[in-house]
Amino acid sequence: QVQLVESGGGLVQAGGSLRLSCAASGPTARPYDMGWFRQAPGKEREFVAAVIWSSGSANYADSVKDRFTISRDYVKNTINLRMNSLKPEDTAAYYCAASYRGWTTRAEYESDYWGQGTQVTVSS
Repeated sequence: QVQLVESGGGLVQAGGSLRLSCAASGPTARPYDMGWFRQAPGKEREFVAAVIWSSGSANYADSVKDRFTISRDYVKNTINLRMNSLKPEDTAAYYCAASYRGWTTRAEYESDYWGQGTQVTVSS
């Protein structure tokens, strides 16, 4: 069982920046991709960004491309999400996720493990 623990988040004004981190622990013999999803009130959980374990390459949702940067530390088994130029529509609960198969369709059901979530609120 992989455990994911997020940190960071909080309240920021529009145009500001925040950094989220996620630490993974548990079995590491089977590699997994790691990424972030978010869920705003009344909306479905949506893909934000992910790092592919095998290549280290990153994928982003169009809505955050060029504003967010995801990175992975393979030694510490953590991922970070640097969020710049934040907008009120970025307000959501952000969830760290791990997937053995990867998010080929960027759907939440492709995730195998979830963190507890951390709130990001962007004021206008």
